[in-house]
Amino acid sequence: MKNLSLFLLSIAVLFSANGQQIPQSELAVRGLSIASPSPESLDLFLKFVKEDLKQMNVNILVLRVDYNYEYTSHPELRSDNPLTTKDVEKLVATCKEAGIEIIPQINLLGHQSWHSEPTKLLEVYPEFDETPHVILPEKYEWPNDDGLYCKSYCPLHPDVHAIVFSLVDELMDVFEAEAFHAGLDEVFYLGDDKCPQCSGLDKAELFAGEIWKIRNHLAIKDRKLWIWGDRLIDGKLTGMGMWEASMNNTARAIDMIPKDIVICDWHYERPDPTAVYFAMKGLDVVTCPYRNADIAKQQLNDIVNFRKNSAPTTSAHFLGMMQTVWSGCDRFLDAWYNSEEPSSRSGNPAECFRILFEEINKL
Repeated sequence: MKNLSLFLLSIAVLFSANGQQIPQSELAVRGLSIASPSPESLDLFLKFVKEDLKQMNVNILVLRVDYNYEYTSHPELRSDNPLTTKDVEKLVATCKEAGIEIIPQINLLGHQSWHSEPTKLLEVYPEFDETPHVILPEKYEWPNDDGLYCKSYCPLHPDVHAIVFSLVDELMDVFEAEAFHAGLDEVFYLGDDKCPQCSGLDKAELFAGEIWKIRNHLAIKDRKLWIWGDRLIDGKLTGMGMWEASMNNTARAIDMIPKDIVICDWHYERPDPTAVYFAMKGLDVVTCPYRNADIAKQQLNDIVNFRKNSAPTTSAHFLGMMQTVWSGCDRFLDAWYNSEEPSSRSGNPAECFRILFEEINKL
């Protein structure tokens, strides 16, 4: 395959031609991905689940918890204002009543800092830093000489997984979860030349190896792994660049990873048809929009038509749609409950979510 972009386009056109809509019940995933609420906004979030998500037929809630829980295995990694066990129990009970499965998330590998602040993991355990020589600046700017977006932990550090897997296990137990989302998006630092553990190693093999480690740990208790899909797409070959695809040679990992994981395929500026690529590699895939309702509607139409017009084995891999929210839970709830009339709203995740699920529920 000399040109992945041409391949994706031709396959997408083939699958979309003469497509017909299919029943909503065949969209196995009708989801929302959002940061966990603060303790102060928990009651409002529970109201949102009971009165809105249930009515909208949402059935999956990917909740980015990270360090926003009162961990007992490693209390030093709690955020300053974490959810308590009782808070989580309320959330789990409310979602069960609404028919919603919670998939908790901790960002693993990448996203171990944000701008000038490390996450709790690297703050408490700086020895896990893949690039300790890259100093977080007082004032962050992009682009920068270090190529710094977010820090990573070294996947070959001998002590890192014992700690992060303790958090994963604790979170999975308290959320009574059957699947875990490990993030793994936008990993820019990997196999760094100055890293004593992974310098000079193949970045695709390093990335695939981390996926296998997480997957195998979850499999001990029959739990499933979800990840974002951007690092598995070749950013140069497709022209998608360094954000929604990989420019640091991790894309070949797609042929090295287990087939029983779920790929969350996110594209926000164009409805790039990469769900086809993942499905034809034998991977389950969920298409993820963000803030543009027109793009979200096109992505939904594509998924419906891909399912309709592909062979049964491939069709089964197109699981559905999941709205993503990156503005924080409190800000999203404020937009959700205090939005203006539809005619004056555009380019925001709350409105995109509303419109997307209006379309899903028409199917």
